[in-house]
Amino acid sequence: MSGAQFDSFGDGLRLAYREDGSGDDMARCGFFWLGGFMSEMTGSKAESLAGLARDSRRPSLRFDYSGHGESGGAFTDGTISAWLDQSLHMFRNHTAGRRIVIGSSMGGWIALLLYRWLLTHDPRAARRIAGLVLVAPAADMTADLMWDSFGPSARADLAEKGVWLQPSQYGDPYPITAGLIADGRRHLLLKQGMDCDCPVRILQGDADPDVPLTHALKVYEALRGPDITLTVIKAGDHRLSAPGQLRIIRETVQQLALRSDGVSL
Repeated sequence: MSGAQFDSFGDGLRLAYREDGSGDDMARCGFFWLGGFMSEMTGSKAESLAGLARDSRRPSLRFDYSGHGESGGAFTDGTISAWLDQSLHMFRNHTAGRRIVIGSSMGGWIALLLYRWLLTHDPRAARRIAGLVLVAPAADMTADLMWDSFGPSARADLAEKGVWLQPSQYGDPYPITAGLIADGRRHLLLKQGMDCDCPVRILQGDADPDVPLTHALKVYEALRGPDITLTVIKAGDHRLSAPGQLRIIRETVQQLALRSDGVSL
């Protein structure tokens, strides 16, 4: 595993990132990883794709959002706007050439927001995105998967304390802040939909308790483009980190990269 490097961002914030695979070879399509809410760039899916980058000699970049993993900052200061800005910074300043952007859970939402922002503000960079792979994409999660499902006590804590500790089956409770919920409303995209000129592959487990299959269908229906597919993985949970599930993710990413390279499949 490559060691972490650090980049300064904003007012003294240090973002940790790792480069895997070959150097940034402009001739071969590489990868760009966007992790999920409270996840780290050393998680099983990110490590699996880093291994694919090394095996296939493709450039790959992954990083930790502020408040996550090895990056600086407090998690409770984080918002979708902040993590999107950091993702744009890393993509525009630390990658070159064509990339498959892979987003897991919240990272799937950020991947879509990143692509939409680039289409409007930096079309040249947008053209470098050769495909999106969205793993259990939690688009609009602060509304659809958080606020809309919160009970009276959770909403009262957010109003009175500014934070609610959401129980998690993965460990410590998740601190959900009022700032995160309010900021998320600025980035909702499912209702208005979104155009995607690049290929999009959605991978979704049918036994996911956090981002249910019905939500993945909403994401699928909201996206408009000539090459968008949804693959449902039998008995797949939210993590999709079993060996067979990781293989499906790697194969999906590799196929899009080969296609971008001009290899007939």
